[in-house]
Amino acid sequence: MPADAPRRKPSYRAVAGRLGARLGRDDREVLWLYLLTRVGLWATAYCVRWLFPQSSAAHAPQSLFSAWQQWDWWHYLHIAQDGYFPQGAGPWLPRWDNREAFLPGFPLVLRAVHTVVPHWTTAGLLISFVAGAIAVVALARITRLALGNTIAGRRAALFFLLSPCAVFLAAGYTEALFLALALPAWLTAQRHNWPLAALLTCLATTVRVSGLFLAAALAVHWLTTVRPRPHWHALPWLALPALPPLLHSWYLQRNTGDWMAWKHAQERGWHREFHTPWDALQHTWTDAFGHTQTTGYAIEFQAELLAMLVGLVLTGLLLRRRRWAEAVYTGLSLWALGTSYWYMSIPRATLLWWPLWVLVAAWSLRNPRVTTAYACLAAPLMTVLTVTFMTGRWAG
Repeated sequence: MPADAPRRKPSYRAVAGRLGARLGRDDREVLWLYLLTRVGLWATAYCVRWLFPQSSAAHAPQSLFSAWQQWDWWHYLHIAQDGYFPQGAGPWLPRWDNREAFLPGFPLVLRAVHTVVPHWTTAGLLISFVAGAIAVVALARITRLALGNTIAGRRAALFFLLSPCAVFLAAGYTEALFLALALPAWLTAQRHNWPLAALLTCLATTVRVSGLFLAAALAVHWLTTVRPRPHWHALPWLALPALPPLLHSWYLQRNTGDWMAWKHAQERGWHREFHTPWDALQHTWTDAFGHTQTTGYAIEFQAELLAMLVGLVLTGLLLRRRRWAEAVYTGLSLWALGTSYWYMSIPRATLLWWPLWVLVAAWSLRNPRVTTAYACLAAPLMTVLTVTFMTGRWAG
């Protein structure tokens, strides 16, 4: 090319293609940040076992892994060890743990890793550690692709890893594994590789029901990017993510006679029966500020309200910017979480809203003070919620 020839701006697909290559310098910087935050979480876990023993008279700390053996972990562990209906047990028995409410993806991976790593908790933590690394690199790439700025990718990773609920990315929970599948699926969809995007989304739906929301977002993204030449061959692939939930429902029906056994388990265990959005808001508001709950639960409900507000603002901004696919993803998530008896697990769900971290990164590029303000506010909240989780005093 002659020296005076005009430089053409690289196409969207060309940029996306480069982002799919092997790890580059920016990816390694993100992984270094990820490793530092993991060290911080493990240091917190070490201190928690000394500062918050089971008995005030204890002279020896609990196991280092005890901080991670909390709440939903036991459901995943029991499914991985014994399956859904061990020795004929099921929802027809009193004091049943309603484990059929959980999808099988994470327990299956946990059982597979356990064949190599004999300690169950270590196996769960290892899954989240590896999956979290994949997820944070994918998030940084999505951000760089959306904003065309390498700094933005590191900013999004920083905001994501310092989010108040980031402890769930390190624990033996489903968030990290889901994002390790969902974010590469979205990144792949930007390159219009619909079969691979659908396959990754299909795997994501084995981990969390949010995979169906991602599948809907992929369908909208396909509809808005088919011009000028339709990719009709992609249509059968876009239906693939519905298969795992259907198979799970079929399996539960074979054992319980109930196609909606997973939903009824959620209703029994977590009051997730359908309510109108205004009823759910009223119940949550009453429990947050009506002095009907203990102070610990009341502040949890306050956090639920704040997270719902963040989600609504995020969805509104996405609609205003005509980012229809991302708006569908967050909107469906809010609808699912905002139509139970009360709000539950919305703060955890913010980890899954990748457009949130992209928008905050974009905001920080326009206003450098955003990064400092976020770090000063989020880091203390992250510490408090991490300690609360590790001491078993917060269900999330």
